[in-house]
Amino acid sequence: MMQVVTKSLHELIPYEKNARKNDKAVPLVAKSIEQFGFKVPIVIARNNVIVCGHTRYKAAHALGIEEVPCIIADDLTDQQIKAYRLADNKVAEVSKWDKGILSLEMNEIFDFDMSDFGFEIADPVDTVEVELPQKENERERTANAYNLYEFDENRCTGIYDIPTLDKVIHTPKSLMGFNYCKSTPTQEGVGVHFFLDDYQFERVWNSPEDYCIMLADYDCVLTPDFSLYTNMPIAMMIWNIYRSRLIGQMMQDYGCTVIPTVSWAGADSYDFAFDGLPTGGTIAVSTIGVKRTKDAFDIWVQGMDECMKIVKPHNVIVYGGDIGYTFDCDVTYISNAVTDKMKG
Repeated sequence: MMQVVTKSLHELIPYEKNARKNDKAVPLVAKSIEQFGFKVPIVIARNNVIVCGHTRYKAAHALGIEEVPCIIADDLTDQQIKAYRLADNKVAEVSKWDKGILSLEMNEIFDFDMSDFGFEIADPVDTVEVELPQKENERERTANAYNLYEFDENRCTGIYDIPTLDKVIHTPKSLMGFNYCKSTPTQEGVGVHFFLDDYQFERVWNSPEDYCIMLADYDCVLTPDFSLYTNMPIAMMIWNIYRSRLIGQMMQDYGCTVIPTVSWAGADSYDFAFDGLPTGGTIAVSTIGVKRTKDAFDIWVQGMDECMKIVKPHNVIVYGGDIGYTFDCDVTYISNAVTDKMKG
């Protein structure tokens, strides 16, 4: 008889080569756990690496659950574990619905909105299923590459559908660059910033769910500072603002305390640069390099003026030195550790 044990969620280790992409299912599984409880244990190996149940693991993280039921597969060899992990995921792909029975079952459920769990409310009997496997696979690959399944049309704003963020009022004791996260243990009061070259955090866009889980353990996290340059095409600027907000929204869904990073690139960017930002909350900006030229300084000051007028922040976290700007709210300056080392 298999024994179910209770494990702290932080003890469990996601399998780094998990071949199954399950991000779209996480909110649905989280809703199921909310409604019915954690009824299916996570299967783990002796070393606490997850064998089956990555989606339930991510859903538990999103819900803030600290302990989960587990079954330890200590009767399987390493080869059997690898085979079982793949087989368990593959079996779900080949199962199909009996649409007549499904329709009858759905019609007898009154207390739950089954669309919360991914079911279409329309009569499934009338649904015509067209088999286009190759085309569907390519479409799925494209959707995953652009994180299209993460976009929520009910949580966006403006003519460019920029994802919106919830208001947070929070001030960390200090900030650490994202590039040090994997090599530095989490510390109380230390948040994570992305005031780095874009190549150092492009991977967050490519695999957001992996990093959202990791970053949830930190005091707070600033949204990725994808670059806006004055010589960029407007379309690229909009894309980078969109990406920053969407990742921030995902981070909030995974339980992170998220402080929006604000950036702009001249007056042409004001139409979208501040979209999706909550009013009256905490925001973060950088002053690194702002005083290198008069043009850069003027662009920063004018953009900050516009931001203060539109966003009306409760307080501002400034990464870098005081450049003489007068804020109409509380401000906290957090130094750039790299620059400080160079001065020392």
